[in-house]
Amino acid sequence: MPPCPAPDTCFVYLLRHGATDNNEASPPRLQGRGLDHSLSEQGRRQARRTAEALADAGLAAVYASPLRRARETAQPIAEACGLAVGIVDEIIEVDIGSWEGRTWEEIERDDAEGYQQFMTDAGTHPYRDGENLSQVVDRTAPALKRLMRENLGRVITVVAHNVVNRAYFTQLLDMPLAKYRSIPQDNCGINLLRYRGEKIKLITINAIGHLNISISSSPDSRRLGAAASCRERD
Repeated sequence: MPPCPAPDTCFVYLLRHGATDNNEASPPRLQGRGLDHSLSEQGRRQARRTAEALADAGLAAVYASPLRRARETAQPIAEACGLAVGIVDEIIEVDIGSWEGRTWEEIERDDAEGYQQFMTDAGTHPYRDGENLSQVVDRTAPALKRLMRENLGRVITVVAHNVVNRAYFTQLLDMPLAKYRSIPQDNCGINLLRYRGEKIKLITINAIGHLNISISSSPDSRRLGAAASCRERD
């Protein structure tokens, strides 16, 4: 786990929410802000394991997107630390418009032009009737920086979404938005960021060791497994 931050530093565990039935469908179905589903049984299990992994992180605040799947992931983390979940509207999942609830195969078949444009450059071309990724970054990046500035000297957790996190990370990694799909974001994957001197450093991407530990493992071993994955690497 990161050390106790200096007064000018904030550490952020930025997560993707736990799994929903749409995530587990084969093939998966797209869910943006229009579908507000609860976590699946697997997703609830992922959320519990993530709460165990972060129980000793010294969290001072827990935030989430307003969507149910993010709030339900954040709740056990907050409860383990005696905290309430703060809602951050700006980190809601991307608006995917008329593609909501469909598979990529269906979209490619029925809207070939829109599909091809989006796959070529999602930073410019939007989900049909929805947002493009530039718009996602424009609303999420300032909100996340605001949380970091408000929590100097603290460690916090933020539960957001697949597309939100990937689009945001392209900015931190100086990557074109069109390459956002190359950044992995598993359900309940843990990303560690450090904010210091107005600079944000992405330290760990998509740590998932805490999700793969046997149920028979002791609580201490489950926490330590995640801690090793999330330790700062300069």
